[in-house]
Amino acid sequence: MTIRIGNAPCSWGVEFAEDPRNPTWQHVLKECAEAGYKGIELGPVGFMPEDPAQLKDGLEEHGLELIGGVVFRPYHDPDAWDEVLDATHRTAKALKAHGAQHMVLIDSISPRRAPTAGRSSEAEQMDKAEWTAFRDRIATSARVGAEEYGLTVGIHAHAAGFMDFEPELERLLDEVDETILKICFDTGHHSYAGFDPVAFMKKHIDRISYMHFKDINPVIKADVIEKRTGFYDACGQGIFCNLGEGDVDFPTVRQILLDADFQGWCTVEQDCDPLLNPDTLGDARKNREYLESIGFV
Repeated sequence: MTIRIGNAPCSWGVEFAEDPRNPTWQHVLKECAEAGYKGIELGPVGFMPEDPAQLKDGLEEHGLELIGGVVFRPYHDPDAWDEVLDATHRTAKALKAHGAQHMVLIDSISPRRAPTAGRSSEAEQMDKAEWTAFRDRIATSARVGAEEYGLTVGIHAHAAGFMDFEPELERLLDEVDETILKICFDTGHHSYAGFDPVAFMKKHIDRISYMHFKDINPVIKADVIEKRTGFYDACGQGIFCNLGEGDVDFPTVRQILLDADFQGWCTVEQDCDPLLNPDTLGDARKNREYLESIGFV
């Protein structure tokens, strides 16, 4: 098993490029390297420099490799398609410029879904026509990344969007060609949604091309689901805890990857509020040390 462990700007609270609370991109690169990682994701397009030379210098200064990037956009909103497509191309160009392989597609948070994050039985569902258009937008974005830019594209289920719960993810996988769309599997979001990450991995390991390592505090999860707490408020409360402190069985996750001869990057993502989690360096280091303690190197 050759698995390399990276990190992502969301572990420093970076969810949106224009958020004034964000740390600088230079600070994120510096702390990522200081915590012992050798790779990092792009974050939301526009957070890191889109000038390839400038970002290349920053990565080289800290001995980091660019792993991939996320298109976190409202695929559920037909009126936002131009924005989604623009983000798709900009992200793909940035990844291609630095030899990164993984483009991850995420349907961003919808006000229609936010109140039922973690509650699959209560969540609003799309009708057939809306689902078909939603699916086709995801497939188009995937085709751009895979066919125009030669990237490995993975769908990522995410709390409070319309690609959240396991049945939705499996429906999409059944309806979109595997040659253009694989799975970026996030252990934490799958647990947040109320499903078993280990069982899903065992079933779909052949289609999983990339991993996001995230853990869930089960006490906070139960509380935010009961109170219908919004996703970002839940992040501020610490629902995404340090790896090994939550309900995700990472030793078994490792064994599934080992049995499948999984190769490549797995990325730590500990979504947090950029103002409420001051020890980002300490958490990043603890997460790496935990993964090493269970056999990831």
